[in-house]
Amino acid sequence: MSNEEVTPEEAAKMLPAGAALSWGLVKPPQRGPKREMSIDQIVSKAIEIADQDGLAAVSMNRIASALGFTAMSLYRYIPSKDDLLILMQDAACDIPLTPERPPHEWRESMREYVLGTVAIFRKHPWYGDIPILGIPITPNNLRIVDWALRPLRDMPLDDFEKMSIVLLLSGYARHCGMLQRDIDRAVQAGSSEEEFSGINYSVALQTLVKPEQYPNLYPIVMSGVYSGENEAENTVGDDLEFGLERLLDGIEQYLNRKISGSIHK
Repeated sequence: MSNEEVTPEEAAKMLPAGAALSWGLVKPPQRGPKREMSIDQIVSKAIEIADQDGLAAVSMNRIASALGFTAMSLYRYIPSKDDLLILMQDAACDIPLTPERPPHEWRESMREYVLGTVAIFRKHPWYGDIPILGIPITPNNLRIVDWALRPLRDMPLDDFEKMSIVLLLSGYARHCGMLQRDIDRAVQAGSSEEEFSGINYSVALQTLVKPEQYPNLYPIVMSGVYSGENEAENTVGDDLEFGLERLLDGIEQYLNRKISGSIHK
């Protein structure tokens, strides 16, 4: 792998246009509608539309109409819809980061990263609808990655291990974020959290699920845990927190084994 430095102009040519725009590597148009528009203004309006009506509602025509310009005017600033999506995704990641904690509070730091990432999916429900096409390459997105790496900085891990832990946590955050987003959407559409969890179907399931057919599921359904019926009696906590704590337990065990020298690479 080469570490050869390139000029900003050369870097811009290596990136998708949307990513180059996010880094400020592309000069704004010198001609246009009195230069009254800006990339930030276009992206902000696109996010406003997506937050309200979903990603499918975002089009250059609709954004231009909302801003009082023509769609062709927008293309002078952002070359394509794909480039706009890159910029929207990066803008959604422009969130305040938590203050740095001392090294021994690494679990709390990782928890803050995961919960902060989940919050992005809930605030911008369309965020998870943008397909993953590669590694993060835009400034705010990389800032999130840097945030995740912060508690790992002084740990006895190599770079591969650090990034693998970040991918583990980000994958969990994405899963939980999209699940919570879907719950939010269902509730907004007229459902309820009880209906989504299955509480309304608990009695029916307890009648239909028989131990002969479902020997492992049967006791769970009968206990009410499957539908969250006895959640008040559950001392573990919610699913997100429980799963996150187990991930952190695994990371802690791995670190302890590394320190004791029982892991050899």
